[in-house]
Amino acid sequence: MLRLALLTLLLVSSLNVMARDLDAILDSGTLRVGTTGDYKPFTYRDEGEYQGFDIEMAELMAGKMGLKLEFVETSWPTLMDDLKANNFDIGMGGISRTIARQLEARFSIPYLTYGKTPLVHADNAGRFTSLGDIDQADVRIGVNPGGTNEAFVRENIQRAEVVSIENNLDIPPAVAAKKVDVMITDSPEAIFYANSDDRLAAPLANQPFTRSQLAYLMAADAERLQDTVDFILESMELTGELDQLRHKHMLTD
Repeated sequence: MLRLALLTLLLVSSLNVMARDLDAILDSGTLRVGTTGDYKPFTYRDEGEYQGFDIEMAELMAGKMGLKLEFVETSWPTLMDDLKANNFDIGMGGISRTIARQLEARFSIPYLTYGKTPLVHADNAGRFTSLGDIDQADVRIGVNPGGTNEAFVRENIQRAEVVSIENNLDIPPAVAAKKVDVMITDSPEAIFYANSDDRLAAPLANQPFTRSQLAYLMAADAERLQDTVDFILESMELTGELDQLRHKHMLTD
């Protein structure tokens, strides 16, 4: 019985690796940023290179801290496990502040307020004017497994068909090609795609179904790292640098 208890304790301990503290990060000379690379305009790949608002923010943040930058690939289903395994120091890439994540980790101050909203084909902009219009038996909703978009759809949709699409970047083209009718996503992403493709529209971007915030994700015991990240965000907000970056990446309509 004692042996079993010890094995259980060792297993639990192995699942929760101590995060690198700020001194260890500074001593290493490298800031490790976990990102999914599948969420425009925050994080995505272009010819194999990471691009997007949060990628540029990661570069600026590492530079302000005098550190090199290393990107670590993660995914929405494995995000929290990868963080707790100390695979990266900070998660960046359109990560929503949720109570479930907060109970296991910690967040920076928010850098963007948004809400869940539909991305639809421009031909259907007048058809989908409410959640009730979307939740119909003849409507197909594309979702990417593991994130808050899927969670919202699963909680609020009963009649529409939910189509699972593994790569988040494949959903907007599927809407544009009318393979699915709707993508429920964060308003900045909907605005970005609507501004980038004439076939797409975000008719309710200014009237989202929810109100949430995006922030940067760190381990539960990374207090000094969070203080530093918050300091950088507050300084960039004060100088206008953060707002300029928001406009550059079309995070505001």
